[in-house]
Amino acid sequence: MQMSEMQLTKRRLLSGIAIAAAAVALVACNDSKDAADASSSGKTMADGTNVDTMQTAATAATEMPQSDGDVDMAAVLKPGALPEMALGKADAPVKIVEYMSMTCPHCAHFHNTTFDTIKQKYVDSGKVQFIIREFPFDPRAAAAFMLARCSSSNPEQLSTPEQYFPMVSMLFKQQQIWAAADDGRAALLQMSKLAGFTEDSFTKCLTNQKLLDEVNATRERGSKDFGVNATPTFLINGKRYSGDMPVDTMSKLIDSLL
Repeated sequence: MQMSEMQLTKRRLLSGIAIAAAAVALVACNDSKDAADASSSGKTMADGTNVDTMQTAATAATEMPQSDGDVDMAAVLKPGALPEMALGKADAPVKIVEYMSMTCPHCAHFHNTTFDTIKQKYVDSGKVQFIIREFPFDPRAAAAFMLARCSSSNPEQLSTPEQYFPMVSMLFKQQQIWAAADDGRAALLQMSKLAGFTEDSFTKCLTNQKLLDEVNATRERGSKDFGVNATPTFLINGKRYSGDMPVDTMSKLIDSLL
């Protein structure tokens, strides 16, 4: 998908999540079979190709993940278009920046099976700072990110990390329901109501052109500046890793940096 295609208008965004025919534009990750196959750990490329990158959990647990290349971590950690959504101490010795798409089944698999354990083991203990950044592949993923970024009670205000992370978690846990729904708008509205949105606040959030531009700018920066071309991609202490990781694999990587 070309970056120019991500410069969505309000009308395209709303129609993109409402019309089933948008499956052509949403081919990256919102196929129900893709979501169902998320247990086959891997990554989703920017062109929508799903790639298996992991072997068995037992094998992955005995091997260090292979880096895709180096990144300037000082540049990575500079503020972008949107406030950082970070958990953990700012001075933690290990910094993890994850670029993800809300409609990517591999991202959902990571957050549903690995993230909470990593948070408890390393983030809560002060060893890791974990940052999420938006890398939407399609209008439906962009809409989901916008809803996570909006305060449900006042959509003109941005959410806090305390609001953002639970919303992301809920959307990933329910990904099969809304990401592949024929009526994406209705499905996302129903999910959003669970987080306190009304139909009015939902619509106001999704017609915030400035927020949409900032979400797209976050994606563009990840691609152009840090070589992100698949999700999930993790930038960890100067190295880039693409693909889902089970708990044992990510733990081994973090332990090697402590």
